[in-house]
Amino acid sequence: MNDLESTGAIDFVVVEFPRQQVTGELIPSLLDLVDRQIIRILDILIVTKDDDGTHAVVQPGDIDPSLAPDIEALTGASSGLLDDGDADEIAAIMQPGTGSLTIVYENLWSLPFATAAREAGGQLISNGHIPTQAIVAALHALER
Repeated sequence: MNDLESTGAIDFVVVEFPRQQVTGELIPSLLDLVDRQIIRILDILIVTKDDDGTHAVVQPGDIDPSLAPDIEALTGASSGLLDDGDADEIAAIMQPGTGSLTIVYENLWSLPFATAAREAGGQLISNGHIPTQAIVAALHALER
């Protein structure tokens, strides 16, 4: 990233997995978003939490490639934006016996809009995220 003038919206997600393993189709789906230039990964952090509540940061190369065949593509994706303090906060919301993948990413689709807003003298004064479960529940309530 160069500077504020050439930066889109930046978000993060934390995905929790059972049995302390990042597995399945997550990595190919993530890489597809990168390949299609929808997002740019700025940082990743993998955290595991034992049944006793202790946690550790895991590197992509430490994950069994038979469980997540494309995990090696994330090697080197960690930039240092996420640190041990972030790992502690993430572990605090995780269930015991789970693993998590946190991704900080730039929404490249938002770059033209963000640039136009800045050129028009605008500045972001608020943003947020509505959890998917909340939207689904609200839509179900409206259907009744």
